[in-house]
Amino acid sequence: MVLRPNSVHYEAISWQNAFELISEQLHELKDPNEAIFYTSGRSSNEAAYLYGMFARAFGTNNMPDCSNMCHESSGVALSETLGIGKGSVTLDDLYGAEVILVVGQNPGTNHPRMLSALEKCKKNGGKVISINPLAETGLVNFKNPQSVSDMLGNGQPIADIHLPVKINEDVALAKLILKKLVALDAKNHNVLDHEFIVEYVDGYDELLNDLNRYDVETLQRRSGVYMHKIDKVVELLAENSKIVICWAMGITQHKNAVDCIKEYVNILLLKGAVGKPFAGTCPVRGHSNVQGDRSVGIMHYVNKRLNKKIQEHLNFDPPTEKGYDTVEAIEAMHEKKAKVFICLGGNFVMAASDTKYTAEAIQNCELTVQISTKLNRSHLITGKTALVLPTFGRSEKDEKNGELQFLTMESSTGKVRQSKGLLKPASEHIKSEPEIIALLAHTYFRGNHSMNWYELGQDYNLIRKLIDKTVKGFDNTSERSKGFGYYLPNNVRKRDFRMLPNGMAQLSITPLSDHELQANELLLMTIRSHDQFNTTIYGLNDRYRGIHNERRVVFMNEEDMAEKGLTQLDVLNLHSHYDGIQRTAEKFLVVTYNIPKGNMAAYFPETNMLVPHNHFADKSQTPISKSIRVTVEKNS
Repeated sequence: MVLRPNSVHYEAISWQNAFELISEQLHELKDPNEAIFYTSGRSSNEAAYLYGMFARAFGTNNMPDCSNMCHESSGVALSETLGIGKGSVTLDDLYGAEVILVVGQNPGTNHPRMLSALEKCKKNGGKVISINPLAETGLVNFKNPQSVSDMLGNGQPIADIHLPVKINEDVALAKLILKKLVALDAKNHNVLDHEFIVEYVDGYDELLNDLNRYDVETLQRRSGVYMHKIDKVVELLAENSKIVICWAMGITQHKNAVDCIKEYVNILLLKGAVGKPFAGTCPVRGHSNVQGDRSVGIMHYVNKRLNKKIQEHLNFDPPTEKGYDTVEAIEAMHEKKAKVFICLGGNFVMAASDTKYTAEAIQNCELTVQISTKLNRSHLITGKTALVLPTFGRSEKDEKNGELQFLTMESSTGKVRQSKGLLKPASEHIKSEPEIIALLAHTYFRGNHSMNWYELGQDYNLIRKLIDKTVKGFDNTSERSKGFGYYLPNNVRKRDFRMLPNGMAQLSITPLSDHELQANELLLMTIRSHDQFNTTIYGLNDRYRGIHNERRVVFMNEEDMAEKGLTQLDVLNLHSHYDGIQRTAEKFLVVTYNIPKGNMAAYFPETNMLVPHNHFADKSQTPISKSIRVTVEKNS
């Protein structure tokens, strides 16, 4: 469908005319960097690879992706400490772990399959510790839908211990745990893995000096967690070495998000809990293939190895300048430096921070293109001309020349597996993502390019062969991705840290968080409901938290409500205050909830409008969606 300039409705357009329209607009640009190619994590390896190669062949590294808004902090922290921006564990490691820390994550709502893995860990004798401002019901009372006894009974607790840390005080909590582990080791000499530290770890003495700067009472007060609960966790960590730390956006979306993750990595390094079975790092990503997209080349920075392989095997010279990430892309569109915005999936306007600013940015574009499986808000907030290109969902059959095609994905644990749709496509006119990208590139280059784009869109095995030749770790993917699939190489699993300074894993020195709250300000974190997956809202219920038929809800501590003269279901306006600008989200019902004093929570994306686009995590530039300074007032 196409939305013409000044038109109020979309109209039908042929595929070829759509490709010609995009091609003409791209050819009219004065600079390739006036185009932006955004990727959602739902895209396959094959689609993402073609998309990234088309952007590079066009001449830009402007490839922001959804990871910029969520787990970019994980990639930065893990790359700087362990040498790879991915987790190190496999699913089997979760099953056999002695202790699993679930930090800033609500698997009951956001990663329900993970609850089964945690359940299996507990049946094998493991312990699960939840670290989250909210006590999430999915970890307190889990009913496995595949278990008749669970469904008929009262369920079972998953978390053995819950630490209700204050919003963005994870650094204080982790330092306190580290400090206590070090003190125990001084007495017992068998708490830390000194052999591992000496052989593989750099920065031990510096870390001890840093910990000595803080007193236990200050760290405990900052964390907001009772000392007896912290001591129970320290005891478990002291007695065990097969430790996995899982985390999600609860710690990746703060100004000091990278530091938060590094402090938890410090715990693993002192315990020698990396590079061995049943231990390691586990950033749990929300999209089904966000990790795979990055692996096959969706990145805004320059990867010299990949560029060299592109020159060798694809026979063109990729750009050597860094491109825009999500924050920079929005600013470039807002300043009219970028004129064409193409989205491979996603609901960008609702996923990004600072909704009003982001919408204005998109509306400044000459052309916006959405390659989508279903309609969403981003089809209404558009550039002067807009295209919606319908594509297959993951569940739909993709047949080419009478043969059922398959695509590949990479899981959060680095396993590459096949994915095949089983359902008849919604329409015979829909095309697959790889074919759409290939035909667009074929139209743009008019057949005059070193890559045979048309053939690549018709035979995905050809794409996988190029991935194998150019992307590190991929090998014979068409065959090895069958059945169980195969794991990509991971240096941490082999305790290989040669790519890091001194060839060793790095302990980190980080400061405590500093929000400088005014007397009337609170810290707000955005969360998802149970009837929600990322920006897709399936219903108005959040049954684990007792919310029904409503989403404009703010969860608040009972004492905070009393101090502000609020009662249950009062209607509030929420205001954030940054750089002299007040942003407002109106008409939220306040609900009493078990959340630390001074903290609040409300649903995303309704509260994205409160998050300033120019305040983000150091180094990673993820939005600060989990620690927004706000004030509240009754709606008049």
